[in-house]
Amino acid sequence: MNPTDIPLWLQFTVLVILFMLSGFFSSSETALMSLNRYKLRHLAESGHMGARLAQKLLDKPDQLIGFILLGNNFTNILITQLATLISLELFGSAGLALMTGLLTLFLLIFAEVMPKTLAALHPERIAFPAAHIINTTLKLAWPLVWLVNLISNTLLKLLKADPNPTANTSLNREELRSIMNSAGKSIPRAHLDMLISVLDLESATVEDVMIPRPQIVGVDVSDDWADAEQQILHSQFTRLLVYDGSLDNILGFLHLRKILPLFQEGHLEKTRLLQTIRPAYFVPEGTPLTQQLINFREASRRIAIIVDEYGEILGLLTMEDILEEIVGKFSTVPATHTHAIQRMEDGSYWLDGATPIREINRELDIQLPVEGPKTINGLIMEHLGSIPVPSMTVLINGYPMEIRKTRKNAIKTLIIHPPINRPMLRESHE
Repeated sequence: MNPTDIPLWLQFTVLVILFMLSGFFSSSETALMSLNRYKLRHLAESGHMGARLAQKLLDKPDQLIGFILLGNNFTNILITQLATLISLELFGSAGLALMTGLLTLFLLIFAEVMPKTLAALHPERIAFPAAHIINTTLKLAWPLVWLVNLISNTLLKLLKADPNPTANTSLNREELRSIMNSAGKSIPRAHLDMLISVLDLESATVEDVMIPRPQIVGVDVSDDWADAEQQILHSQFTRLLVYDGSLDNILGFLHLRKILPLFQEGHLEKTRLLQTIRPAYFVPEGTPLTQQLINFREASRRIAIIVDEYGEILGLLTMEDILEEIVGKFSTVPATHTHAIQRMEDGSYWLDGATPIREINRELDIQLPVEGPKTINGLIMEHLGSIPVPSMTVLINGYPMEIRKTRKNAIKTLIIHPPINRPMLRESHE
């Protein structure tokens, strides 16, 4: 049968079908490759048939790509041949150049750019139905696909490239953080902040959130016993540290719930109090917060003493301190033991010198170094190499920090001013 005997309308119909087929192959490839692998795995495990078939295809990318390229190239060859016949029939040999230009433009628009853009915007809506069709037709074209893959895979192996590498879907902490930040409105912002804080626990240690030694509140049994009784009765904590003479001689912890019934006629006997003391729980410095959270659970503890390699007391850590790193500050924390950061009208911040650097970075959204000292007082003293005095201003990471009050060779209060973008002396005096 002579091709010119085929009705022109039928040729155009076949040409349109071939364009649609070429667009199908192009969009299928883009859609399948654009699928979110983690969401796809979840859908497949939940029984979604389209997701299962798509997962099966993506597990063998060489076969998938080989089949799509074979189909796409074969379809484009047919389009070229048929368009040439139509051109010769309508315009003769003089119209070949015009038809070539129009064919190239139509292929780019209708067989490449438009279907691939649509597939990139809506990968699931295109990939899942396409997976059903491709899985079925792949079986029919298997001998040809197998031959093409055999040749291409052999050449890849000669180049020391694995055509079917095991999919490495593991994520590090930063990649997981990026995924959570891009979750958009699908997860509430407060929940995302908590999830990201959980990730940050791995990089933080007990010293980052502990209560430093100078701020530890406890009962000294060597003091006047009447004063000790008043301290216990008016304590804002449910658990109190007990020591004898100094923090270097810790006896343990008291739970107020257990000792309050021991008061008789408003008086507590010292010997009975000492019998209720629970031995202290010690934790070495450098312990990651995630590990310490597990340690608290396994030891049935809620409070620990942080010590260095020589056994010196560094600070005190509670379960609440770790939880605050995840959910933020608790309003039940006594006001005398919080390091409130007060924002002033000029954009500066007043804060306590004992405020942890991690808290400052989180509240002010800045990036002060956290590798060395854990408090802003320690950071400034390390920066200066000396003990600061009131009215001194220090520039750290572009932030002028004005010391307002010192006590016992440590910074009591300071002001962090807005950052500056010009060189400045490290310190100046008012």
